[in-house]
Amino acid sequence: QVQLMESGGGSVQPGGSLTLSCATSGIDFTINAMGWYRQAGEGRELISRLTPAGHTLYPSSLKGRFTISADKAAKTLYLQMNSLKAEATAVYYCNAPPPDFGSWGPGTQVTVSS
Repeated sequence: QVQLMESGGGSVQPGGSLTLSCATSGIDFTINAMGWYRQAGEGRELISRLTPAGHTLYPSSLKGRFTISADKAAKTLYLQMNSLKAEATAVYYCNAPPPDFGSWGPGTQVTVSS
């Protein structure tokens, strides 16, 4: 069974940085794409995607500030977040984007405030 466990969230001042981790089991990173989502209110928005070939996707608003990466051997996904703004405050989740979307992990809270 696929299991996902996000960690690394916390409180940070505007302009600060955080690195989120997603420990996984039951996922083959050489086969499945993975992504990061966030929820601040309604729904969960895909904010970054990493393919097995190493291709990435970001919204234009996050390009240059957020970086997705993975340690395939350790089955761990990362999200490096720099120059954080208040609007980044949300619960962050990892998952496989469609068509391989699975069950959600617990998420990790990120709060950006002064």
